[in-house]
Amino acid sequence: MLTFQSYTAENIQQLPQYDTIPPEQLHAIKVVAEVYPFRVNSHVAENLIDWSNIPDDPMFRLSFPQAGMLSGEDFRTISDLVLSDADSQLIRQEARKIQLRQNPNPAGQMELNTPRLDGEPLHGMQHKYRESVLFFPLEAQVCHAYCTYCFRWPQFSGLESLKFANESVDKLIDYLRSHPEVKDVIFTGGDPMVMSTELIEKYMRPLLDVPTLRTIRIGTKSLSWWPGRFTTDSDADQLIRFFEEVVTSGKHLAIMAHMSHPREIDNPEAVDAVRRIRSTGAVIRSQSPVVRHVNDDSEVWEEMWQKQVQLGVIPYYMFLERDTGPKHYFEVPLAEALDIYNGAYRQMSGLGRTVRGPSMSCSPGKVIVEDVTEINDEKLFVLKFTQGRNPEWTNKTFLASYDDSASWIDDLTPAFGDENFFFEPELRRMYGS
Repeated sequence: MLTFQSYTAENIQQLPQYDTIPPEQLHAIKVVAEVYPFRVNSHVAENLIDWSNIPDDPMFRLSFPQAGMLSGEDFRTISDLVLSDADSQLIRQEARKIQLRQNPNPAGQMELNTPRLDGEPLHGMQHKYRESVLFFPLEAQVCHAYCTYCFRWPQFSGLESLKFANESVDKLIDYLRSHPEVKDVIFTGGDPMVMSTELIEKYMRPLLDVPTLRTIRIGTKSLSWWPGRFTTDSDADQLIRFFEEVVTSGKHLAIMAHMSHPREIDNPEAVDAVRRIRSTGAVIRSQSPVVRHVNDDSEVWEEMWQKQVQLGVIPYYMFLERDTGPKHYFEVPLAEALDIYNGAYRQMSGLGRTVRGPSMSCSPGKVIVEDVTEINDEKLFVLKFTQGRNPEWTNKTFLASYDDSASWIDDLTPAFGDENFFFEPELRRMYGS
């Protein structure tokens, strides 16, 4: 049985594979980790990374910081300070300047998503879409390991004023009772599965008595990063019994598993964890962004989706890298992402064609790149809302002028010379402008 061991920039020398990492890569890890969070663990190191292929191994790039995640100027700034053994406070100050330029918490998460109860903001909760609420348990704002592309990097970077966290399950219950339109609660972070089963029950058990709530979702990377959470941890059996209790209560329990590469579930530990979760009646759905250097290849996505279907995991979303943090390093243009999606999707049987994408989780909602077409000699993107900040936008289709370098909705312009996309005037009013 593998024992959980965590490695950061401070104790990376203890990593058994430390001597296989080239010195320039070790320096890059130390530099970039001053700006973006770095944490890896023994399962990732022992079972997922091909150490004979670093730094090009996709799982290595997914879990270890890379120099290209910072601009050349920013890298040199932090590198010079690190090499000169500058005071840690000075390094932290310079890193903070870089962080605050990287669009932390994009898409109106703080401005528009924070709900209110009796006039008071409920920090650590988000209510963007009518039917679903996100809850960030205080004790879950960490992960077993960190993905280098993570759009929630501010949660783990010491930016306390930009962090989502809440420990009041009573306020969550009160909010749900006053908003019966909410059918789903999504526990997120961080990763809720870093919590003990006792804490998980503290937050989730009260929801079983809310009659208007239909589904409890858990957003987690633990199936990939630490499958032992469901199999060999000291309270794994207690966790499985609680999952069974949730399902028996009549609630739908959905494990929203973040899976970026087929290797993450191509090991006995992950397969056993999937089997145990599914035995409770819970459903596992998978989602991930398409990420440069990690999975920007349709064959990788096909292999991953085929493996998921084989294990009983439902492919759910292919996302696009959000406009925050080191997006410039990981982003894939919309047109290329659509080709990757279609190349994999066309190889799937009907059971695997449950997946949606490529999707942008942006300010107005979840917007899918449906197609590229041509009308009146103008090449266009066909876009569609699968979720809208205004529910009336959901499932509406709209057009944008084609741009092969565009990687986010903000890079697009309306088709046929229109001044605005149909939703923009209302969205501006929501922002108060």
